[in-house]
Amino acid sequence: MAELRTEEEQLQAIKDWWKKNGGSLLIGIGAALAIVFGWQAWQNHQASQRAEAANQFAALQSAFSAGDDQETVEFVAETLRNEYSSSAYAIYGNLVLARQQMMAQNDPQAAAESLNWALEKAADYPALSLVIRNRLARAQFAAGNHQAALSTLDQAGTAEGFDAIFSELRGDIRLAMGDRDAAREAYLAAREQGVQNNSVLELKLSDLGVGGDA
Repeated sequence: MAELRTEEEQLQAIKDWWKKNGGSLLIGIGAALAIVFGWQAWQNHQASQRAEAANQFAALQSAFSAGDDQETVEFVAETLRNEYSSSAYAIYGNLVLARQQMMAQNDPQAAAESLNWALEKAADYPALSLVIRNRLARAQFAAGNHQAALSTLDQAGTAEGFDAIFSELRGDIRLAMGDRDAAREAYLAAREQGVQNNSVLELKLSDLGVGGDA
């Protein structure tokens, strides 16, 4: 441009450049704007989804606290599963549902199904996964699915903070299966892993012929 001597030549050069490059420039600007506004729309949608999931969970908690509204708990938990499955509210909603199925409905098999779903969705939450795994194993145990309960515990791997709980539960399951030696081994492991002077655990060991000094 520095070599052009007149304003007309400069203006003509600008027009020629625009004819050659203006279309692609507008496309680039349009694409950038679409990305920006698309991102904002997605963010707004996500915020709306979270708010609605929170409202649904609040309704579920209210129905559960009422105690006599079991159908609402089931309906809202299913809604959370189907429409907000990626939300943590869906996981917690199914924990509430499983508790109702265990306590009010005395249906450990149904509770295990709800907890299985929650466990799959909680893969990115290690601490919560351990809580769910503990409840799932207990529901499976209560339903008489002993091998499934043991498998649930075994798949926990290193469960820091839950090792003693899992070992004691494993002992309960083994004892129910009639394997007293395996039950004794699991209870002793729980004693080593957990808080000392667990009176319930010591009673279980005593029933198996193990004293406090063993």
